[in-house]
Amino acid sequence: MRPLGNTLITGGASGLGAAVARAVAEEGGRPLVVDRARPAEGLDYDYVCADIADRAEAEDAVQRSADRAGGLHAVVNAAGIDACGPLDKVDADDWERVVKVNLIGTASVVRAALPHLEASRGTVVDCASTLGTRAVPDATAYCASKAGVMGFTRALAAETAGRIGVTLLVPGGMDTAFFDDRPEAYRPGPDARLNQPEHVARAVVFALAQPPGCEVRELVVCPSQETSWP
Repeated sequence: MRPLGNTLITGGASGLGAAVARAVAEEGGRPLVVDRARPAEGLDYDYVCADIADRAEAEDAVQRSADRAGGLHAVVNAAGIDACGPLDKVDADDWERVVKVNLIGTASVVRAALPHLEASRGTVVDCASTLGTRAVPDATAYCASKAGVMGFTRALAAETAGRIGVTLLVPGGMDTAFFDDRPEAYRPGPDARLNQPEHVARAVVFALAQPPGCEVRELVVCPSQETSWP
């Protein structure tokens, strides 16, 4: 297994991203957090404030992180948002922002990171969702964006084969603050069984630690009673 090294994590201030940052640090790697919010007090990670929906900000954040750390060994695209509701009821700007953050932001970060990852034969992990494979009502933006991440990541793996590692992460529901700002109708019920983000983060670290030339192409990590899989 290879050392984790400098690992850039989008959305690394909360949820799955924060869990990945902790797991990387625990394994001796160096988390490089890119987020609009600062990591919690007491977490002494390298941090760049950026909105990855803005391509220029995303590219600048990647370059600044790489410059500070002296290169990149991995990128984990964990940033993600949602805008729940029927298509004709969700504000158009909110709908489009979901696609910009989840899909376009992922592509922007990877594009900017490619020269650094090729130099280190590093690895990309892109976070999709079980809802990228199974559609549900009132989630057109989220389902479309995560299906896009799946297609993008699979094509990226084919395009960069032998140059960098590429892993598609397909998580099910997780117990994070992701659901906190939603209307009650779109929150998991009291009996929902969700994975802890720390458990999913361990799977991410497993993928990152594979030696060059050995890749975990896809990881589905979900609660054993996940309703959106298969």
